[in-house]
Amino acid sequence: MSGRLQGKICVVTAAGQGMGRSSVEAFHSEGATVHASDIDESKLGGLEKLKGVSLKKLDVTDPSAVEAYAKGIGAVDVLFNVAGMVHNGSILEASEKDFDQAITLNVRSMYRMIKAFLPAMLAKNGGTIINMASVASSVKGVPNRFVYGLSKAAVIGLTKSVAADYVAKGIRCTAI
Repeated sequence: MSGRLQGKICVVTAAGQGMGRSSVEAFHSEGATVHASDIDESKLGGLEKLKGVSLKKLDVTDPSAVEAYAKGIGAVDVLFNVAGMVHNGSILEASEKDFDQAITLNVRSMYRMIKAFLPAMLAKNGGTIINMASVASSVKGVPNRFVYGLSKAAVIGLTKSVAADYVAKGIRCTAI
């Protein structure tokens, strides 16, 4: 541990598995206080052993839950929006429901999380927002990932807009 995040407060969505869980562990190992959330609280198991990591069930598609979560935490240094889903299929296999679900989870949840946490970041004159994007987006078309690629292209657009609007106010917004 080099302590690069010592004294920092980080929020990670979809922290129960994969990239979200690995990020919680990495942030913790660098000394951060981490607020880890997931819609499936059972997937957060084991993270409670990490000192300085708090766990919470959170449905990032629920606006009131997101608002309450942000108010309960207050100002953070890092917001990492990981929650998302991958739909398989071309435009002909994508139903309206698939389309709406991908936009709601992959894009609108990030919009909600940023909108909820950004005011406190601005009040303290700094913060970093990280949005999980994908090469399957405006970067590259990938077969059978129509809805996913479209939603991740929107994430890149959202990220660039937030970055442009707030970089002069101490807020970095990036996508990985």
